[in-house]
Parts: sequence; C-alpha cells; structure tokens
Amino acid sequence: MVGRLNESDTERGGTMAAKSLVKILFELEAGWHGYETETLWAEPVGGERYRLRNSPFFAFGVSAEDIVFARSEDGVLRFKGVSIAGGHSTYRIVLADVTRDDVERFLRPLAELGCTYEEGKALAVDVPPAANIYQVYSLLEAGEARGLWEFDEGNCRHPIEVD
Repeated sequence: MVGRLNESDTERGGTMAAKSLVKILFELEAGWHGYETETLWAEPVGGERYRLRNSPFFAFGVSAEDIVFARSEDGVLRFKGVSIAGGHSTYRIVLADVTRDDVERFLRPLAELGCTYEEGKALAVDVPPAANIYQVYSLLEAGEARGLWEFDEGNCRHPIEVD
C-alpha cells in the first residue's frame, strides 16, 4: 500500500495523530509499477517545507527524513523539490515467487544494519545514515543473485567513494 506508515515511524517521532502528519503527492514517471502518483506522509516543519516520515515505493530522488518543499494546489499538497537531504537512502525490492522464510532470512541482516522496510507492491527499504551502505548493497545483491528478488535504487544519500 503506497504511503503506509511502518514501525520505524514510531521511532522517528510518534504516530500520525501525535505529529499531525499530512500527505504529499508525488507525480511519477511511468514504470513497472503502473502508478501515476504516490503519496508520502510528512510532518510540517514550517512554511512550505515538510519532513518525509516514510519511504517511497515508487518516487525517485527522495528518502525518509528528507525535508521537501510542497505547495497546496487545488487542496492537494504537491511535491516541488528537496530542501534538505536527510541522509537516508532508499532501495526497492520486488520479490520473486519465494517463501516468506527465505525472504526473512535475507532481510534479517538488513535489519541488523539498521534498515527498516515497508511492504506494498514492493518492499521499500530505508537505509539510515549510520548504516554501512556497502554492506547493505552487498546483501541486496546477494538476495538478487539467489533469485529471491530484484532491486533498484530509488535514492542514495550515502557518501560513495569512487575509485
């Protein structure tokens, strides 16, 4: 389900009601998902700026905890751009026809690195700033190599060393 809050939202600052979260609409490019828009939960931080409180399933270039610009148009908050990157990265996993036990076995090490995920048509994996992005990526590649899933990068905010 697009825009669903996960357990990590409690860790990031409470429930929807406690934080008066709003939904921000993101226009999407056509892709494998078949959706034209996605909404993400966000916390108002002042003016036309909002902190994203969950991970995108389909939108590229944003991650949880980014502060974004959004403007109300026809009563709908629409994404306009990123104000401040929150340092999180986002990966999407599309599961193959495998057992839940197989998937959980491979997701457990991601959780040990501090990653959380939301379930929908895909899994939206949130990689916090403190996580070792190279270890995370290796685990994602290992799951793909074993035929458990395919994955793509929605947004990488981690510093990457280029050889």
